[in-house]
Amino acid sequence: MAKVTRDDVARLAGTSTAVVSYVINNGPRPVAPATKERVLAAIRELGYRPDRVAQAMASRRTDLIGLIVPDARQPFFAEMAHAVEQAAADRGKMVLVGNSDYLDEREVHYLRAFLGMRVSGLILISQGPSEHSATEIEAWDARVVLLHRRPEAIDDVAVVLDDVGGAQLATRHLLEHGHEYVACLGGMESTPENGDPVTDHVDGWSRAMREAGRSVEGRLFQSPYNRYDTYRLALDLLDRPDRPTALFCSTDDQAIGVLRAARELDIDVPGELAVTGFDDVKEAALTDPPLTTVASDRPAMARAAVDLVLDDGLRVLGSRRERVRQFPSGLVVRRSCGCG
Repeated sequence: MAKVTRDDVARLAGTSTAVVSYVINNGPRPVAPATKERVLAAIRELGYRPDRVAQAMASRRTDLIGLIVPDARQPFFAEMAHAVEQAAADRGKMVLVGNSDYLDEREVHYLRAFLGMRVSGLILISQGPSEHSATEIEAWDARVVLLHRRPEAIDDVAVVLDDVGGAQLATRHLLEHGHEYVACLGGMESTPENGDPVTDHVDGWSRAMREAGRSVEGRLFQSPYNRYDTYRLALDLLDRPDRPTALFCSTDDQAIGVLRAARELDIDVPGELAVTGFDDVKEAALTDPPLTTVASDRPAMARAAVDLVLDDGLRVLGSRRERVRQFPSGLVVRRSCGCG
């Protein structure tokens, strides 16, 4: 059987091949509803399948969006990747995902690989303030949107959360429960670069503590972002005689590790230890006790990132401030803080 072509569809539908193309690609020109239905009916009747490779060669772009995340095994990044995939599907695009594993060279590897595939655009959840990634992006003159964090080295459009404000909300809430002070689990390094969410979480915690007249000296603890290593660290931290009575964790995964350690040490949460997290991953509602945490509208952030990366005018937007879209954060109160 001969291969069905776009010309065959056009003849059966009584239209031009250009109109068939507009229907298949959902643009760039509108098609009247009746005409569109004739084209779709012809496609179904003939069993036509567009040659995506040929389309990509002709347009020098594919229907793919590249997404680079630090670690898709972590719930926050897994949920964000899923939200990006859904938003991309709504725009007729597919998503390729690469894990940088928090390594600069792997981030650059995926940048080169995805941009070499002529993706329609690239969404980058960067692992750090990478000069190498910035150089790579500039060399390809690619359409790139930064999601979740915006390293100073990469001056592209970003979709971020009010991380400082969210951390302040959580810390203030714990202080309002009457705790003398609130300890903080930050990241493994205290880096001064702007745009690192965990650094911003620590900054928000510090601001809230100082506003309340509390010292932060000796109350910030470095911790890995994942629950497993945090669990082992928390076993030591919570076994001290001067252990904190309230703990703000920079990620929900850290908080989940803390809750597991507290249970093993027979420390009552929230009676003896109040805990809050940050991210509101789905699992936060199922911990024991359910975790109080800072939430973001991840689907809305993902839609904004996809819309921006597919916008041809992306790289001609205004000043740096105008090129950052910041979403608000909110506190989701559950029982781990002492409420309920």
